[in-house]
Amino acid sequence: MPLHRLTQIVMGVPDPEATAAYYTDFGLLPTSVEARGDSPPALTSPGDHAFSTSDGGEQLRIVRSARRRLLRLGVGADNPDDLDRVAASLAALGITLERTSAGLRATDPGTGVTVQVEIADRISQEPHPAPPYNSPGVAARVGMRAPGILRDTPVQPRKLGHVVLGSTDQEASEAFFQQGVGFKVSDTVPGLAAFMRCSTDHHNLAIQSAPIQFLHHTSWQVDDVDEVGRGAAAMLEKDPDRHVWGLGRHHIGSNFFWYLKDPAGNYSEYYSDMDCIVDDALWHAEVWDAAHAMYTWGPPPPASMLAPEDLAGYMVGAHSVTEGGLR
Repeated sequence: MPLHRLTQIVMGVPDPEATAAYYTDFGLLPTSVEARGDSPPALTSPGDHAFSTSDGGEQLRIVRSARRRLLRLGVGADNPDDLDRVAASLAALGITLERTSAGLRATDPGTGVTVQVEIADRISQEPHPAPPYNSPGVAARVGMRAPGILRDTPVQPRKLGHVVLGSTDQEASEAFFQQGVGFKVSDTVPGLAAFMRCSTDHHNLAIQSAPIQFLHHTSWQVDDVDEVGRGAAAMLEKDPDRHVWGLGRHHIGSNFFWYLKDPAGNYSEYYSDMDCIVDDALWHAEVWDAAHAMYTWGPPPPASMLAPEDLAGYMVGAHSVTEGGLR
């Protein structure tokens, strides 16, 4: 497909320093913040924090904002012809867009997120050989301990896999990303969420219906389920209150997961073993009920997974501002 990955996200939070410390513990690599020619000035201030993954380059920037939210979502394209097609599709939806030297920029009305489609290199990942697993009748690992228990280096995410956003107009958001930007539908849960991809991963974006625009979670790929567990264990050793949900395995996407919470209230997920869709003709997008939407096995999800605890306060604040005539 002409789109091929998520490039970078810009996350707004009230306390960038505390949030940056969290993502350093999470395993992302701090990088120096340098003004990018295609970035609005508000996203290149001296107080920004930038982070890289081992395979994806700089994929997270943290900036100051009044409340937590996703400000920008970057999507990689191969060439100018791809940008022309996206621009024409967005224009056909009546979406105002801005062309830049490296891509184009438009804002989704439902999530409030500015999407930047930009020409970018495809991610090249060195293969991570699957560790040998002993199973009934198959002794794949003989005379040696499991490699997963011998690892002692800090867990480091390989790439940004997906983001999940709350939309106040799910229908408009789905049209923006699918018909406009060019994401493809992998699976849907009517009235709850749509899972979409811009790469061979099962999903790079999920849009869920919500009473307010917000960032639900970001998800970061690690090598295998041992890294999911080791990463979460290290995070919880520093602060047990970071725990949200895990260890488990999703039904939609099939991936192992563990969710944690950053100081701003955003969830971050370690994941491994996501479904891969190389040939669209071989994948059948299905419609699932809510019972299958969350997980196949694991502890029961907390209520905050569907309705994060801070949303009620943000909704009250938004209502007060609206009543005051300032919004």
